[in-house]
Amino acid sequence: MLDVGVALVTDLYPFEGRRHTIRGLGYHYLDEGSGPPVVMVHGNPTWSFYYRNLVARLRPNYRCIVPDHIGCGLSDKPSDSEYTYTLESRVDDLESLLDTLDIKEKINLVMHDWGGMIGMAYATRHPERIRSLTVMNTSAFHLPKAKSFPLALWVCRNTPLGALLIRGFNAFSAVASHVCVKRKPLSREVRNAYRAPYNSWKNRIATLRFVQDIPLRPGDLAYAIVSGVEEGVGAFKDTPTLACWGMKDFVFDHTFLERWEREFPHAEIHRFDDCGHYILEDAADEVESLIEDFLGNVARDNE
Repeated sequence: MLDVGVALVTDLYPFEGRRHTIRGLGYHYLDEGSGPPVVMVHGNPTWSFYYRNLVARLRPNYRCIVPDHIGCGLSDKPSDSEYTYTLESRVDDLESLLDTLDIKEKINLVMHDWGGMIGMAYATRHPERIRSLTVMNTSAFHLPKAKSFPLALWVCRNTPLGALLIRGFNAFSAVASHVCVKRKPLSREVRNAYRAPYNSWKNRIATLRFVQDIPLRPGDLAYAIVSGVEEGVGAFKDTPTLACWGMKDFVFDHTFLERWEREFPHAEIHRFDDCGHYILEDAADEVESLIEDFLGNVARDNE
């Protein structure tokens, strides 16, 4: 396991991690508490640390399952010859973990950033396993027509300079720890914790591959999967859904939220006008309370 420092493990991330082996690779995850299962899926360049406070809040009443994608957090960080860094692999990995855990109840999915596409791809494979959906600044759709692909992401995705900045200087994680919060800047300790797993050229492979895997046109590796998810979300029109959205997110902005609203007109929507992409940092107490109340209502409705 990656050494991320005593302070992080004991103070900010006080959990006992577990390991699932996938094709010889270590897939780190949390399995905390007992009760209705809540599966939290992170994006890029975060890791299970993003959900630390939500896990601490929910574990007295829920079973919180939180994986680190391969190449992220405390999971192994293999080379391209050892692992295929694609959306399909991410969904397969999540499916492998949840199958191994042999969860009998329907699950409550909580998703952020790339975690939304990964989680919803899993959900469209297994709609019968899903109890509820919680989405935060994420997507289950192609780039909205009204949204331009951000220049910074284009540089990271398509140029040698972008690759050098991400793998050589940890630019993606470092910049995100500043620009993804708007209401409340992260403390140095928390910023360092987000960056800690990505402490070398080798260990930054996933943060780059995630960006390079963003599908923009037919022929891109993930494009067909995203199309399938986009077509399959109708299966969840009656599934309880909560959306908490930082409206100052320059990537997953109002155009993405509007698509969720069109596809899920029954969803409970909460906008945070002064918050950014890391909504669980900017509005931690408010969003955690909303999620806790939402899950409580879902549980009562299914008693």
